[in-house]
Amino acid sequence: MKPDIHPEYRMVVFQDTSAGTSFLTRSTIDTNETVVWEDGNEYPLAKVGISSASHPFFTGQMTIVDTAGRVERFERRYGQRKRSAQSG
Repeated sequence: MKPDIHPEYRMVVFQDTSAGTSFLTRSTIDTNETVVWEDGNEYPLAKVGISSASHPFFTGQMTIVDTAGRVERFERRYGQRKRSAQSG
């Protein structure tokens, strides 16, 4: 490997801001914040909006997407679709 071209691979704390959970893992992410972990050591802190602790696939809590509202909004904007009456 070439020297000085690879990012530093180190222990980093990822904090899920929506679930309030944190986990320690290895990463190359560049962060400006640090946090003291449960073992008493200080690690870089990376704040994330979603992780396995808050993602619906992992938690089993699915959210319903309002597709009907999207279709109605599309039809208002671009007009009703017209079906052609073809007999075949």
